[in-house]
Amino acid sequence: MEDIDNLLLPEINLETDDIIMNIAVKKDYSQIEDLAERKKEFIKDLKDFIEEFSQTPESMEFMEYYD
Repeated sequence: MEDIDNLLLPEINLETDDIIMNIAVKKDYSQIEDLAERKKEFIKDLKDFIEEFSQTPESMEFMEYYD
């Protein structure tokens, strides 16, 4: 298996007034032919990722930056 650091992954930069997020996408969404369904799956995965992160010790450690 190829090391993740050596893969060329599609990236997206998301920015709001409060957050800038740089994301490299590992999942191959090309298997979903319908563009609307592909977008729906990506958004679902993004929400799942954020929910999963919120449950980790790293999320609390990240918030400690503001102490």
